Amino acid sequence: MDLPPPQKRKRSSSPPPPSLPPSAAPIDLSLLEAIEKSQQNVIETLDLKTLKKLALSLERRLNSNTAARLKYPDNPDKFADSELELHDELQKLKILAGAPELYPDLVSIGTVNSITGLLNHDNTDIAIDAVTLLQDLTDADVIEDNEDSALVLVDALVENSAVELLVQNLSRLSDSDPDESAAIYNTLSTIENLIEVKPSVSELVCEKTKLLKWLQARIKVREFDSNKQYASEILAILLQNSAANQKRFGQMNGVDTLLQAVAMYKSKDPKTGDEEEMVENLFDCLCCVLMPLENKERFVKAEGVELMIIIMNQKKLCYGSAIKALDFAMTSYPPACERFVDVMGLKTAFPAFMGTSQQEEQEKVPERRIRRTSHITNCITIWWNFEGF
Repeated sequence: MDLPPPQKRKRSSSPPPPSLPPSAAPIDLSLLEAIEKSQQNVIETLDLKTLKKLALSLERRLNSNTAARLKYPDNPDKFADSELELHDELQKLKILAGAPELYPDLVSIGTVNSITGLLNHDNTDIAIDAVTLLQDLTDADVIEDNEDSALVLVDALVENSAVELLVQNLSRLSDSDPDESAAIYNTLSTIENLIEVKPSVSELVCEKTKLLKWLQARIKVREFDSNKQYASEILAILLQNSAANQKRFGQMNGVDTLLQAVAMYKSKDPKTGDEEEMVENLFDCLCCVLMPLENKERFVKAEGVELMIIIMNQKKLCYGSAIKALDFAMTSYPPACERFVDVMGLKTAFPAFMGTSQQEEQEKVPERRIRRTSHITNCITIWWNFEGF
């Protein structure tokens, strides 16, 4: 039983430019254009020669910063300037996202190793710069037509422990700081990009890091935010096509975590479209994790069947998702079917076939539509499960 891939999270658009007060003097647009052109012409062409120049400059700034930190470990003022220069060099390297065909050269000259090492820099701001750079270099739109070059880059990142360092860096980032919150998003985005290029990273990141534990903690948070939404999407991606990850998450009490997360919506609907997407991701995670037999058992013991029936009785937005979760739980697992019958689940399932006046009324409200055809199909599948035990 396959699940559709989780919906791609919509990238947040740039904030609108601030409006000028009425009394502000008119802006000389020709002057702005001249400044913009002068900035664009700092590097006129992007080729191997330019790449080597950028790489050499980064190495010099990195060595200078390392030396200053070793010489004056207790005097930040002595190495502050070198870190500003290092920051500037990392910003310059973002231009390489415009020439992914140069990625193999970027790897061969050793710059990837230096960038990866900066994920562990003592200055969180420098580590954030490295995260942002990697996110830009691995962006799906950038590497779309350069799969071979992208694979060379991703292989080098994996070899240089970028996956481990990205996850390790998450532990020192906080949502309370806007820059660090953005870095959390960029870290998750980078991990997603790596998986898209090389799917085996999905199991590698769960095997070698504590990413599953970090994601589990994120979805436990009651308050909704964009990073919780993205965490639910990444978790769905990790669980979707990996039996190893499904079993690993089940052993981490993941079934109970997901049940608690969706239980918050048993009697209320998500307030926004983004929150609705997160809830769909959570149910996708639940369906994925119910693939292994041992997790079906955990689901029944955690009273997951009862919770799904409660959600169905409430007839909120999660109605259809609850039916789908029951479908996954009952497939090839008679104890779940027996529990469903014992707790009067059939009484709840019948309206899915018939359609009640309340359902029909809800269908008139776009954000609360109940796709009865899909629900009925799942109910029929459940009936087939009954036939098997």
